[in-house]
Amino acid sequence: MMKQNQSNRVAVRSKLTAVSSRPVNPGTIHSFTGLDHAMALHSVHVIFYYKEKLFSYFDLDPFRVCLSEILSLYPPVTGRIVRREVDGEWEVKCNDAGVRVVKATVATTLDEWLGSADGAEERLLTAWDDMPHDDPSSWSPYRIQINEFEGGGVAIGLSCSHMQADPTCATLLIKSWAETHRRGPVVHPPSFDDLLDSPLTRGLNIHNTNTKSSCSYYEAKSMAAHTPLVLKKMGTATFKFSNEVIKQNLLEIHQTCPVATPFDLMAALFWARIARLKHPKSESKHSLSICVDFRKKLQLSFGHYGNALHFSLLSLLDVEEKEDLGDVVGAVHRHVSSQGEGEFWSALDWFESRKEEGGQSGAPFRMYGPELTCMSMEHMVDFPGITRNKPLMYTAVFDKENRPVHVSYHVGNVEGEGLIMVMPSPEGGMARMVTVTLPEEELEQLCQDEAILSLNPIMVISGTRKA
Repeated sequence: MMKQNQSNRVAVRSKLTAVSSRPVNPGTIHSFTGLDHAMALHSVHVIFYYKEKLFSYFDLDPFRVCLSEILSLYPPVTGRIVRREVDGEWEVKCNDAGVRVVKATVATTLDEWLGSADGAEERLLTAWDDMPHDDPSSWSPYRIQINEFEGGGVAIGLSCSHMQADPTCATLLIKSWAETHRRGPVVHPPSFDDLLDSPLTRGLNIHNTNTKSSCSYYEAKSMAAHTPLVLKKMGTATFKFSNEVIKQNLLEIHQTCPVATPFDLMAALFWARIARLKHPKSESKHSLSICVDFRKKLQLSFGHYGNALHFSLLSLLDVEEKEDLGDVVGAVHRHVSSQGEGEFWSALDWFESRKEEGGQSGAPFRMYGPELTCMSMEHMVDFPGITRNKPLMYTAVFDKENRPVHVSYHVGNVEGEGLIMVMPSPEGGMARMVTVTLPEEELEQLCQDEAILSLNPIMVISGTRKA
């Protein structure tokens, strides 16, 4: 019997399990790093939207066949998370148990959906159940949902445990699936031992650094997890800014910060406007947790499987009262550009050092929060091995030139002050999309903020019509 959700627009039609086309070697396991373990409270959700139909009901089988082929390269994706008997540590038993695949229909066109759905409704395009911590041995850590819109549009939703993968890793899985469907080479095959074989995981702390800021920050975050937050209903909206608008605004602050990037500009703008909502006329410091990908700086394989994210804290006085946004932009730029290899290794060493006497990692804690967090996806703009000026997520092409027209990212279990995600736009160049998750009342005010609206953003997946 068809299961209809509360929005009455997304209907689940069928469920199945996809397995790899080649069985994994018996006894294969995938171990998590200390950073992976720390991310366990969160989940990752990515939705790829395509204008044209990728398949008909009768040729879905070939689509599934190439999925099985690519899953052969990703044994942890089809495995199950279990407790290791020796020390109680989580690990993936690569047993070919398979990936849950859901097929659904959406009772509207893709264009109508992008202009009218909100973040909560969009999440219905991804199948997900939180990991049962008592016995997850039968729980699928990955879910794929294929959604067909009226008129031919398709959305592919991928959900996974953040302990398994970060947004870049999840993106590469879908991109590799598309490459296999086109019978092309897999440009960024997964690599599973980039960090597991590093000196830090063998207990050799050889990465010296003069800064302890990262370790102190993570320590404070782990301690903050013991203080319950006042839970608020969160909402999500996405703002799309054109190439011309970003260029013009960077030009206007050129004298203050001539080397500013689109991320610096968007992070500073939304930080300042959200601070004004949360702390009007405050004279205290305002803090922003900034999340960046470190694959390139640590010279990891770009197909690194797992988490390659670093969080750090930037604090400024009177952010919401700054008349010259360039001051905030400059502070963001200096903070991000000053981060080097030593700081990243120091943080990774700290995660490994949390292991208890028996070898079990410390308890996971809220990585996205409780302070306002801003994630940079600038590394996806010039990702190695992709066509110039085509951001990574928009190279997931299944059929000829049927590129994604929109890609959404969400992080599960975001609490506290909220999350800002700055990512490339399908337009390319300096165009950017900003997805904001805030308490609903604050989000409503932000969507009416004059400073943001003066940049003429197009609203996508926000429950409001596009301009």
